[in-house]
Amino acid sequence: MLKYELLPEQLLREGTLVEESIFAPIPLPEKYFVGPHDAAYWQRLQHGQLTRHEERATGFPWSEQLVQREVTILGGTVQCAKLALHTGVALNVAGGTHHAFADRGEGFCLLNDQAVAAHYLLHHEGVGRVLIVDLDVHQGNGTAALFAHEPRVFTFSMHGARNYPARKEHSDLDLPLPDGTDDTTYLKLLADTLPRLLDAFQPHFVFYLSGVDVLATDKLGKLALTREGCRQRDRLVLELCHRHRLPVVVCMGGGYSERIADIVEAHANTFRVAQELWF
Repeated sequence: MLKYELLPEQLLREGTLVEESIFAPIPLPEKYFVGPHDAAYWQRLQHGQLTRHEERATGFPWSEQLVQREVTILGGTVQCAKLALHTGVALNVAGGTHHAFADRGEGFCLLNDQAVAAHYLLHHEGVGRVLIVDLDVHQGNGTAALFAHEPRVFTFSMHGARNYPARKEHSDLDLPLPDGTDDTTYLKLLADTLPRLLDAFQPHFVFYLSGVDVLATDKLGKLALTREGCRQRDRLVLELCHRHRLPVVVCMGGGYSERIADIVEAHANTFRVAQELWF
């Protein structure tokens, strides 16, 4: 997508980032994502052996380049997680592939980057508890299913009630929102919920999916947040992480406004807030 090119260019041009702040991810070795994802599914995906139904569910025609893209996104989010343990925060320009299940892909997601990175932290970095805050407009159904029986990971999804997917999974906490939810309603609900979650679950690490498909301008979102409301949402989440000294990885997730400038500017605000708080 064009936003993946334009967003870093914008952040560099305005001085929010410098070249040294940006790294190019490397593909993640399969030993780190076979486990969260079924080995049989990975083999079929890797070798282009998905059924027509499975391929259609992903929304993508299969190609070797597509598989490489997905594995590289995994690598980027895991690298971000390792960085955040030392710097406090790291952001992936891509990522947020929360519709991928252990054994299948859906909704333009083939492999689940935040789930794989959370699994990596639990098994290779000694992290005890992980909170996934999914504020993309679509429920993180794949993520919810992947961690349904993992008490060390708490999944929180705040999403459009009448949006994709039609069949929702059960996150540890789901907050479905009616169509047309505005800034005031959205931000009050988030501000009432997230601090209590942090106090109750006491995570050691946070993944934040900051989709900008919550914007009123989004073609698929059905909510009614302004760009300023979206920025305040990011500030609320990131300020809480900063205040509690919780390492956080942010993945950009969805954004489908008609004007590419609306998408890039909303995503850029996420980086600006993180830069202001940590650096």
